Amino acid sequence: MSSSSLSRRQLLQAVGAVGVASTVSQVLDVTGATAATAAAAAVAPVRADIGVSAYPFDLGQVRLTSGRWLENQNRTLTYLRFIDADRMLHTFRINAGLSSTAQPVGGWEGPGVELRGHSMGHLLSALAQAYAATGDSAFKTKGDYLVGVLAACQRAAPNRGYRAGYLSAFPESFLDRVESGQQVWAPWYTLHKILAGLLDQYRLAGNAEALTVVTNMADWVDWRTGRLSYAQMQAVLNTEFGGMNATMADLYQQTGDARWLVAAQRFDHAVVFDPLAANQDRLNGLHANTQIPKWIGAAREFKATGTTRYRDIATNAWNLTIGAHTYVIGGDSQAEHFRAPGAIAAYLTNDTCENCNTYNMLKLTRELFTLYPDRADLFDYYERALLNQMIGQQNPSDAHGHVTYFTPLNPGARRGVSSNNGGYSTDYNSFWCCQGTGLETQTKLMDSVYFHNGTTLTVNLFAPSVLTWSQRGITVTQVTSFPVGDTATLRVTGSVGGSWSMRIRIPSWTGGATVSVNGAQQSVDTTPGAYATLTRSWTSGDTVTVRLPMRVVMKAANDNPDIAAITYGPVVLAGNYGNTALSAPPALSNGSVTRTGGALTFTATAGGSTVNLIPFYDAHGVNYNVYWNTGGGGVPAGWVRISNVTTGLALDSGGNVAAGSALKQWNWDGSTNLQWQLVDLGNGYHRIVNRTSGMVADSWGNTANGASCLQGPWNGGDNQQWRLNSLGNGRYQIVNRGTGTALDGGGNTTAGSATILWTPNANTNNQYTLGVV
Repeated sequence: MSSSSLSRRQLLQAVGAVGVASTVSQVLDVTGATAATAAAAAVAPVRADIGVSAYPFDLGQVRLTSGRWLENQNRTLTYLRFIDADRMLHTFRINAGLSSTAQPVGGWEGPGVELRGHSMGHLLSALAQAYAATGDSAFKTKGDYLVGVLAACQRAAPNRGYRAGYLSAFPESFLDRVESGQQVWAPWYTLHKILAGLLDQYRLAGNAEALTVVTNMADWVDWRTGRLSYAQMQAVLNTEFGGMNATMADLYQQTGDARWLVAAQRFDHAVVFDPLAANQDRLNGLHANTQIPKWIGAAREFKATGTTRYRDIATNAWNLTIGAHTYVIGGDSQAEHFRAPGAIAAYLTNDTCENCNTYNMLKLTRELFTLYPDRADLFDYYERALLNQMIGQQNPSDAHGHVTYFTPLNPGARRGVSSNNGGYSTDYNSFWCCQGTGLETQTKLMDSVYFHNGTTLTVNLFAPSVLTWSQRGITVTQVTSFPVGDTATLRVTGSVGGSWSMRIRIPSWTGGATVSVNGAQQSVDTTPGAYATLTRSWTSGDTVTVRLPMRVVMKAANDNPDIAAITYGPVVLAGNYGNTALSAPPALSNGSVTRTGGALTFTATAGGSTVNLIPFYDAHGVNYNVYWNTGGGGVPAGWVRISNVTTGLALDSGGNVAAGSALKQWNWDGSTNLQWQLVDLGNGYHRIVNRTSGMVADSWGNTANGASCLQGPWNGGDNQQWRLNSLGNGRYQIVNRGTGTALDGGGNTTAGSATILWTPNANTNNQYTLGVV
């Protein structure tokens, strides 16, 4: 989430977000009876989704029974019970002209913050999910109260001069500002959250008043957007609008009213959709979480219309993001933005992997799986991102389950500290976007463990749980210590008679997987990265045992084969450095990773010392390291010549001391114009200082391929900071922090030719050697 008026860092500092440590909540006793009550309240959509061949179970049909997922869920449920509804409603009442004596909340929900109201939508969704999953009436009671007051605010809105149907915590004039091109912080984004929350209250918790309110809002949306020309609407879409296309398409599916589909399609953002429809990666520089909800919307619009272009947009977006923009933990983005395709090692910073992005990528993955149920890679990603980033987003020492905004991946990173842009969320003084999506994530952890189609059951995730397949009178009980252990059992009871199939995901990370029934190994295909299908005539009590052997695998960064993460099965392992600070990826001794016990504890040798390795999701309260230097090289100290691999020419200042003058390349002659010092700035970055002039290499912020690399006096900016990515064999890619482009010789062997900047790639024009002089 970005602000057009304040930088993210400024805003987080302004709201004074600090972490809170407390005890872990008690595990809740959730009975099938209460979940069944909640399930009876849910409302099915009028229209069936098009193109679907795998179906999720209702939240109340899958119950977590033990383990970290359940612990995370229960901490969030404790917070949902705790949070004061009237405090959250304060700005809505004030905006509608109604009285409020509640104490205002702070952070992004403060009365003077333009984004105020977005957390209400997340809260409505989380409460609806919590009720659907547990059947606990406390969540429905609080949700019903919120909806009732919001309905009163909507009825009162015309008295404030707002058009009928308008509902928000900010004035309708914010939309005028968007339409006139004035600066304002994403009002459509907030409205999307409110619409989605109300719709969830109706379809998951059965609140009929919520349908009335959301339908009135949709009527206002249709009016507001229907007034605009296509060009005007496309200009509006340049301001972040969340997943308006998704929620309006969902409302169409839920009600069958075609007006909502027309309104949904007005939010199709051509400048984003057109390249994706052509399978073109133009994501570099885009604000990441502005885009991903649009892709979810494309998937929902396909399911509403059958128009294959929408499906292609969503599918291509997923493939491009996972293939070229995703870190090993499953997250994407740096400083909230996509970087050049493949740029990973070049951006190991304290503001990687905004958690909202991954929340939305999981939603997109789930949408695509229902279309492509044979693509095991979809849930290979889902498992990796959920386990490592989203389970690890929550502070396990906090009874209210507070979360981080980013998941930092710089060497020596630490979750939840002030340098990590605001620390952990708080009860009432943060309310970032990632806090809101965190509430939703941790109340629907069970929603993708199992899927079905007809009589076929698909097991996608391995977690202690009970599936109540009420449509067939079947119960499936999964017992596992996964990922600590490599085995899961699935006991099938109830009306199981007859022949039917169980599909079990065999992850790409395993080898030698086996599937047994009642102790007898079955002759089924267990190829990694596919589904094993077990078709048989079942008897109540049959127990399926799945064994998925794990091994240590190094996962190299896309842009640097010598920078790699350690994985064990789906688990990313982090080095536990306690309070020790790191300034660069430690040099890992290859082959030194050793498991030390029954738990997921390992040791390795890095930098000549033993380091303990722990699951990344457990890396809280310590400095940790995820990406390691596996190439054995290092940046030389002192003065060096920087020579291009293709041209053989050396980086040359030309002796020019004018700020903004261009760097050249020249035949090595030993002059000080060709000598440079690489000054370590920490976090893997260096400034490149010329010996003659004292000037530093500077991208000048020019992101264009072919732009000249310039020089200027040191000012500390990102455009003057460079990451030297070791490519092995003494070669480096020298990538600018500000632009993401790399030094490049352009293939020009003429002495005096320009040194340019280019997107990092495998060409030797992009590669340099460092020679001590």
